[in-house]
Amino acid sequence: MPKTKFEYITGGHDRDLYSGLIRLHVLHHAAEEPIFGLGMVEELARHGYRISPGTLYPLLHGLERKGYLRSIQKRNGKSLRTVYHATPMGRKALRAAKSKVRELFGELIEGK
Repeated sequence: MPKTKFEYITGGHDRDLYSGLIRLHVLHHAAEEPIFGLGMVEELARHGYRISPGTLYPLLHGLERKGYLRSIQKRNGKSLRTVYHATPMGRKALRAAKSKVRELFGELIEGK
């Protein structure tokens, strides 16, 4: 499998630094509309994060255990699909995180 832009930049060694960003990305999309695993794998790949379903699903389950996401089963043709949406607690945490990300962005990028 070819390397993504993200892996070329980081060499794949700093993955733990980005795990929080991936969680925020997932929570952001779940606050906008219901999400499902494969859709998020594809969305994250568009942003240079190569994450397998075997990594994403435990992340989703962890966010659900902590109360940030809630899942429901939806019928998709003959199969069931687990769909996640942000809870009120998840939305509150996302608002707080946005403020922290904005502050960090100012320091890292804008030098403020």
